[in-house]
Amino acid sequence: MNGKLSCRAFALAVALGCLGADAGDEEVGAASNPSVEIATSVGTMTVELWPEKAPLTVANFLERVDEGFYDGLVFHRVIAGFMIQAGGFDARMNYREAPATVVNESSNGASNLQWTIAMARAGDPDSAGAQFYINVSDNQRLDAAPGKPGYTVFGKLTAGMDVAGEIEFADTGRVGGRPDVPLEPITILSTTRVAPGGD
Repeated sequence: MNGKLSCRAFALAVALGCLGADAGDEEVGAASNPSVEIATSVGTMTVELWPEKAPLTVANFLERVDEGFYDGLVFHRVIAGFMIQAGGFDARMNYREAPATVVNESSNGASNLQWTIAMARAGDPDSAGAQFYINVSDNQRLDAAPGKPGYTVFGKLTAGMDVAGEIEFADTGRVGGRPDVPLEPITILSTTRVAPGGD
């Protein structure tokens, strides 16, 4: 099923107590924000998620994490000085379709700054499903602007910036007809919820 945010993810958003929450500074409530470890073949990164900023996006991402959707997928688009992207393809560039899409939340005040995590999407602003990217530099041009939806930022790296840097500078080329793919696959081994705030 490829509908908007699933009922289960919506219920998860409610359980997180974030629907209708004030979209204040992301650091507010950081002690209770959910975190996820992304274990890759080159090391582990930890991301803190911001349900107060992007409740539907966080709920959707956590649903994918809990079901093991990302396991075995690779960082399939890597551009030094820009971002590293994963969540859609395996090492043979076989596409894994997300079971749901989520409404765009890019007008939440969170900017595409270095080390933030955001949702990739197609031309339809509400087409984000599972693919995400980590900004390795400040990319405010990806933010929402009047009359222009942006890309939803929903958290930030709190550990593993060195791992993100290693992925950023991987040798890339054309694989399976796609450009900017690491020539040595960088695989997501697992994604796991961890205690709020990281460790």
